[in-house]
Amino acid sequence: MAWWGKVLGGTFGFIMGGPLGAVLGAALGHNFDKGFEQLGNASWQGDKGQQQRTQLAFFTATFAVLGRLAKADGQVSRDEINFAQTVMAQMQFDEEQRRLARELFNQGKSAEFDLDGVVLQFRRECNRRHTLMQMFLEIQLQAAYADGSLHPAERELLLHIFNLLGFSRHEFDHLEAMVRAVRGGAGYHQRSAEPSTPTLDEDYAVLDVSRNASDAEVKKAYRRLMSQHHPDKLVAKGLPEEMIKLATEKTQQIRKAYERIKAARGIR
Repeated sequence: MAWWGKVLGGTFGFIMGGPLGAVLGAALGHNFDKGFEQLGNASWQGDKGQQQRTQLAFFTATFAVLGRLAKADGQVSRDEINFAQTVMAQMQFDEEQRRLARELFNQGKSAEFDLDGVVLQFRRECNRRHTLMQMFLEIQLQAAYADGSLHPAERELLLHIFNLLGFSRHEFDHLEAMVRAVRGGAGYHQRSAEPSTPTLDEDYAVLDVSRNASDAEVKKAYRRLMSQHHPDKLVAKGLPEEMIKLATEKTQQIRKAYERIKAARGIR
């Protein structure tokens, strides 16, 4: 976690100004002069340095926007807090990292939070890494569904975030279908005893193909999604290594959907 060492050392303030730097600085309780923004770039040069910078941007944007989204319907539910804590647990954070993630979450809830500025800067830091931004959006969608349904205010906010990141309405519908499927169907609620098995329609939605697609088209869609969500590729593009488990779970979801479709079609 090389980017974490830079956070602890305070050097992030010299290389990441703008809304992301302001949010991270506020979460740490520091104020950094944006005029120094260019002075520390030497420590972030090269492919490895850029990867670490992107990981830091992903971490900061993820937890801050989770806070903003949780507040979208007027109140932060226990389910939404639990989801954020689950993400922290999956990333195997120590107590100091959890504290910072919680502070970022709280920054996102504040009235002064610059959502558009943070999201647009995150998009620039991703440098057109579409799949990386998609993973960020999937996490936000999962959080919005943490209490079992998507509130209209949450949907409106998510659509706005998708638009800021350059994603289409079709991509929103596809990712929402993936989240609903992994939760066990549209009727599943987090408090229910057991999730139901996703429907075949939801499995097709996960692969983003229609029931009328040929076997070859289904297989092609499956291979494309598996390649996009390969954990090693995502880390190379800037996904924090601590989030590998989330990426692995996504590939398992895609694989299960494909296996159920193959079984229904009688494909070996």
